[in-house]
Amino acid sequence: MARILVLGATGYIGGRLVPRLILAGHPVRCLVRSPRKLAARHWPGVEIVEGDALRPEALWTAMKDIEVVYYLIHSLHAGEKRFAELDKKAAGNVAEAARVAGVKRIIYLGGLGKRGVEKSAHLKSRHEVGDILRSSGVPVTEFRAAVIIGSGGVSFEMMHHLVNRLPVMICPKWIFVKTQPISVRDVLHYLVECLHVPQSRERVIDIGGPDILSYGDMMKIIARVLGLKRRFIPIPLLSPRLSSYWINWVTPIPASIARTLIESLRSETICENEEAKQLFHFHLTPFEDSVRRSLGKISMHRVETKWTDAGLPFEKEEEEEIDPSHFLRDVRIHEAKVPAEKLFVLIQSIGGENGWYASDWLWRTRGFIDQQIGGVGLRRGRRHPVEIAVGDALDFWRVEDFVPNQRLLLRAEMKVPGEAWLEFLAEPHDDTHSRLTQIARFYPRGLAGLLYWYGLYPLHKLIFRGMAREIIRRAEK
Repeated sequence: MARILVLGATGYIGGRLVPRLILAGHPVRCLVRSPRKLAARHWPGVEIVEGDALRPEALWTAMKDIEVVYYLIHSLHAGEKRFAELDKKAAGNVAEAARVAGVKRIIYLGGLGKRGVEKSAHLKSRHEVGDILRSSGVPVTEFRAAVIIGSGGVSFEMMHHLVNRLPVMICPKWIFVKTQPISVRDVLHYLVECLHVPQSRERVIDIGGPDILSYGDMMKIIARVLGLKRRFIPIPLLSPRLSSYWINWVTPIPASIARTLIESLRSETICENEEAKQLFHFHLTPFEDSVRRSLGKISMHRVETKWTDAGLPFEKEEEEEIDPSHFLRDVRIHEAKVPAEKLFVLIQSIGGENGWYASDWLWRTRGFIDQQIGGVGLRRGRRHPVEIAVGDALDFWRVEDFVPNQRLLLRAEMKVPGEAWLEFLAEPHDDTHSRLTQIARFYPRGLAGLLYWYGLYPLHKLIFRGMAREIIRRAEK
């Protein structure tokens, strides 16, 4: 079995690929910026190396004795102005490290679209990454896919929310451009199976499902599966920028990511070669079946990974050290007549459809304001109503630390003039009593940060006090 290094293991595809490689019997190593994010994955035998593809020194350690590298890195979360630059840098570092380390093969998941005529910076970047990896001299298998359909995927989530929320949709031109969607399970099948297909080496292989559809067609099918009647009204004028604001308002997708995706949709993304059919022989999943399977996973809370899993803003190239004396705090301490384990069930269930236990209308208002100024808002929800892990998105927070039955630390991803954290601690007294400590921390940046904290403190005080009391009340009830 080949020794494998997965780059991008915390992402949407990487998080699903690793367990399948383990199941196939391959020894797997993952290079990740935050090993804590993989702690809850329970991947037996996986070796974890801490590091970043943007920092070459980490790659030398990660690639020692490696035969195959899966390149699944994408910097889309860095924003439309930076992602292409970061993708080039990461690909260049990996190409050089793979060449020096004597890696025998690189497997890369890129994007469909005609080379040289792309209207999209996103597709152009995807193609450039493939070229950079090939420049290493290491044999590269480049799979090129368009829209990947699966529970938790960014494209599927965007369409699902649009269909769910809008009975009438005003449709710009890009919604009628043809693409070839593919089920996420079929993508994973290709990625694993190619290890056993020697002819797939040094090939560019276009992969797509059996259906060629437009986004409009796909949303009509999703509406039919959901049993909803929807009207689509085409209009000639609606730029990608305006469309992205509309998507940001209706769905959990931030405007910056939506705009990059929409730019890609202005070009047809259809398979241009038959390599996949010639080399691989398995039944591809029709689009409607992919939709039904994805909706089933969502309803049963069995979403393996989400598009929000990767690209955490708090994973900066150089984490800033903050003097603890500079924090502004709101601390709430309450005694509870229940064991700490029971108290913590309420803590780790906070957010998403469960709400924030007190002043939910204020949380929704804050989320709405955040969306209007380009933030993530509350609509990302949470991956599972009860289960939680480091790295999970939780409305406009991110789980930065999680110790079962003891500690939950959230870091704010809403737009604020500073840095904010919300921490919950459950401490046992005995078998029947415990203590809740709830701490809101804020590091203000300049005068704007101070005005934000003190100007809104009366509301924050109402929210934090009510939240702590309601956690205790519900746990005791």
